[in-house]
Amino acid sequence: MRIGILQTGQAPDVLKDRMGDYPDMFVRLLAGRGLDFTSYHVEGMEFPESVHDCDGWLITGSRHGAYEDHPFIKPLEEFIRKAYAERVPVVGICFGHQIIAQAMGGRVEKFKGGWSVGPTDYDFGGETVTLNAWHQDQVVEKPAAAETVGSSPFCEHAALLYDDRAYTVQAHPEYGDAFIDGLMTYRGKGLVPDALMEAARARFDGANSSAAIADRIADFFKQNRNKATV
Repeated sequence: MRIGILQTGQAPDVLKDRMGDYPDMFVRLLAGRGLDFTSYHVEGMEFPESVHDCDGWLITGSRHGAYEDHPFIKPLEEFIRKAYAERVPVVGICFGHQIIAQAMGGRVEKFKGGWSVGPTDYDFGGETVTLNAWHQDQVVEKPAAAETVGSSPFCEHAALLYDDRAYTVQAHPEYGDAFIDGLMTYRGKGLVPDALMEAARARFDGANSSAAIADRIADFFKQNRNKATV
C-alpha cells in the first residue's frame, strides 16, 4: 500500500543530519507494517496531482500555525476536503491533526494554557497512551464530522476519528526522547518555559506508546484499502 507523506515542516538542520527529516521519522515509525512511501514537500508547494496518486496520505507536523497565512495552507485544506469526499484515507499528526480539523470546519488556536512538551499521558478510550508532545496550538473546537477518541486534561481533542476517512493525533509518535531533547535545546529556549522543559526531561525513559499508535495508523490505512476492494 502506497502512502504519500505530505511534509509541512522541516526538522532543525542540526538534528536533521543525525535523526533525519520528518518523512524519515515516519518511515521508521511505520516500518514493517506493509506500507511503502512517497514524500511531497507541500510546504514548498510540491503537491500531488491527484488525491488518488497514493492509496492514503499522512500529513506531518510543522512549526507553522494552521491559521497562519502561508501559500501552502489553502491548497492543503482543499486537498484534505477532496480526499475526504473521495474516501481516500488521511492521517494527520500534530500540525496535520490541526489542519485536517480546520479544513473540516473545526477551530485551531494558540492555546491560552501554554505548551505541552515531552512524554505526556492521554486517555484513548480508557487506555493510557504515552506519547511525546511538542505543541502550543491545538484543536479547541472539533469538526462535526469528527469523534474525539483521545484526550488529556490539557488537550481535550488529542485524537480525532472521522469515520473511516481520517485519523489524527495531536502528539508525536514519530518523535523519540532524543529528538524532543534536541527541539528543547535548539528551538525551545525563550519559547517554552524552562521549568516545563526540565519536567519533560525528567520523564525521559524511552518507554512510550509509539509502536501501538503506529499499529493503529497502519490498521487504519489497511481498513480503508480492504473496504475499497470489497
